[in-house]
Amino acid sequence: MNRSFSHLGVQLARRAWLYLVVAATMLFLLTPTLIVLPMSLSDARYLSFPPKPLSLQPFFNYLASVEWRAATQVSLITATLTMLLATTLGTAAAYALHNSQQRYLGVLRGLMMAPMIVPSIFTAIGLFFIYARLDLNNSIPGLVLAHTLLALPYVIINVGAGLKSYDMTQEHAACILGASRLRAFVDVTLPQIRFSVIAAAMFAFAVSLDEAVISLFISGGDSATLTKRMFSSLRSEIDPLIAVVATLMTLLSIVMLAISLTAQRRAQKRARA
Repeated sequence: MNRSFSHLGVQLARRAWLYLVVAATMLFLLTPTLIVLPMSLSDARYLSFPPKPLSLQPFFNYLASVEWRAATQVSLITATLTMLLATTLGTAAAYALHNSQQRYLGVLRGLMMAPMIVPSIFTAIGLFFIYARLDLNNSIPGLVLAHTLLALPYVIINVGAGLKSYDMTQEHAACILGASRLRAFVDVTLPQIRFSVIAAAMFAFAVSLDEAVISLFISGGDSATLTKRMFSSLRSEIDPLIAVVATLMTLLSIVMLAISLTAQRRAQKRARA
């Protein structure tokens, strides 16, 4: 018993540096959030830390602001439509990649992952000039299409992971019994991978909600998103409501992440079973 405890102590001592690095990294990543959250409770005319005095008045000011509420509505509508479109297209793409035996499958997969690799600024510039010809700048359809382009790789990765743990013979059996390929997918395959699809949908929603670079180029006017409104406010005036919006977006992203992780965990449990 003493030997086991001493051995455990030696292992913990050897890993102490790793724990310190992880703790320092987590502190570095969380510090901006830990600063912004208290700042959203400050009733001061300017952003200040530590906040004095504490008040919920900034949240009421946010709800009373027509501009911020309009930007919030645009962001939520865009994120919801992006989630629906990206999840549908990404699930179909992941299914096709999973079942394809083409020689150039790796190249096709790489092209679909390109939005995660190419810097957003390059994508934004290209979309801006294309949208200028199609009259899609400063429009919600243009935002949805652009955000869908960015969200597709996340959907493909999540749904593809779910398909790898799924036994395709179940779908083949349904087809042998007379079901069409689409009916077999909807009735047999989709229920089996639903948790992966839910996780993918949450990622798509979060990507659209947090996207800033492309929104700066192609959104504006009545279709300005929250991120565009935040950057514009920082440039022209330091509005303390920025901290309120950042806090609300952080909380919503945490909720989306929690749902996604829960869905992924259930998908893993189903795969083991």
